[in-house]
Amino acid sequence: MADFYGLLGVDRAATPEQIKKAYRKLARENHPDANPDDPAAEARFKEVAEAYEVLSDTEKKANYDRFGSAGGPQGFGGGGSNFGGGLGDLFDAFFTQSGFAQGGPGVSKQGSDLQYVAELRLEETVSGVAKDISVRTAVSCDTCEATGAADGSETLTCGECNGHGQVRQVRQSILGQMVTTAACPTCNGEGEIITSPCSECAGEGRKIDERTYTVDVPAGVSHGSTLRLTGRGAVGPRGGAPGDLYVEIQVRPHDVFVRDGDTLLAELHVAMTQATLGALIDFDTIDGSVEVDVPAGSQAGKVFVVRGSGVPRLRGRGRGDLRLTLVVDTPTKLSEEEEAAFRQLAQLRGEEVKEPGEGGLFSKIKSAFH
Repeated sequence: MADFYGLLGVDRAATPEQIKKAYRKLARENHPDANPDDPAAEARFKEVAEAYEVLSDTEKKANYDRFGSAGGPQGFGGGGSNFGGGLGDLFDAFFTQSGFAQGGPGVSKQGSDLQYVAELRLEETVSGVAKDISVRTAVSCDTCEATGAADGSETLTCGECNGHGQVRQVRQSILGQMVTTAACPTCNGEGEIITSPCSECAGEGRKIDERTYTVDVPAGVSHGSTLRLTGRGAVGPRGGAPGDLYVEIQVRPHDVFVRDGDTLLAELHVAMTQATLGALIDFDTIDGSVEVDVPAGSQAGKVFVVRGSGVPRLRGRGRGDLRLTLVVDTPTKLSEEEEAAFRQLAQLRGEEVKEPGEGGLFSKIKSAFH
C-alpha cells in the first residue's frame, strides 16, 4: 500500500488542517481539467484523493497508523471477522469495504459520467479522425478553489452526525432490530457544514460550464461503438474526482458505400455494350480511383473484389476489401440510328423484338374489337 503521508507531503504528526491544506494544493495541481491528456496527473489526483479520504477520517487514520490499512487487520475494522460491535457494525463494515458507503468527513464524491453522440462520415471511420466535441458539464469552481466555502468562512463539524457524514437508522423487522447507515441529510454526507458558502457555486465547489475535448477516433471504428474518455465527466462536489465521458459513434449513411464489417459494398454500373464487349472502368474508392477490368460477356450480379480498399481492421492488421456488384444499365431512350442498330443486331442474333409501335397483350385484345 502507498504511503498516504508521503503522497500528501506531510508527516505523521500533521494536524487535520495541514492535511487538508496539502490535499487541496495537490488536488488543484493534478486535477484532470488542469492537466488535459496527462494520464500520470490523473493517476496522482486519484491517489491524493484516496490518501486524503483516509487521513481526514479519525477512525480510518487511526487504523492506518496502527495497521497500515484504513479498515484495520484484514480490512475489517481491526477485528478480522469478529464484529464485537454487533449487527450495526457488521452492516457498516460490509458496505464501507464494498464501496457502498456514502459521505463521511473528507470523502470526495465522484462526479457523474457523461454521454455524447458523435456523428461521423464513413470516410472519417476509414481514415481515423481527431474530433472536437463540446459538452456542458460540472467543472471545479475557481472562486473557492472547489472547496465550496467563501473566503474567511468557517467549516463546522455537523452536529447531526458528529462529523461522520452518516447517520444510523434503526427499524424493527421480523428478524429483529435492523440497523442501516445513510448519508446525513443535514450535511449531505460531508460531515462538515460551511458557515458561508461560496456565492459563485452555492457551496457545491463546482459549477456548470462548457468544455471542449478532442476525441481521437481510431481508424476502423464502427457505428454504435463507444469510446471512453477517462476523467472527462462531471467533477464531484467540493473537489470530488470527475466521472468519465462516453462518446457513442454514429456513422451517417453513405451515398455510394455500405459497410459490412471490414468490407465495403458498392455497385459498379456499366453500359450494356461494355458488359457485352468488355471494358476498363474507373471507379472512385474512398482512397482514390481504381481501374476495374470488366471482361466481355460479364453478367449482372458479378462481383469484383478490390483487395485492401475496405475498412481498417480495428483489432488487427491490414484492411478489408471492396466488393463491387456489377449492374448492367439498359438504355431507356434511343435515337433513330441507335434503335436501327439494335434491331439489326437482334436480327443477326435471331432474337424476337417488338416492332415499332407494337403494344403488349392488352393492346392486341383491345385492337381485336375494332
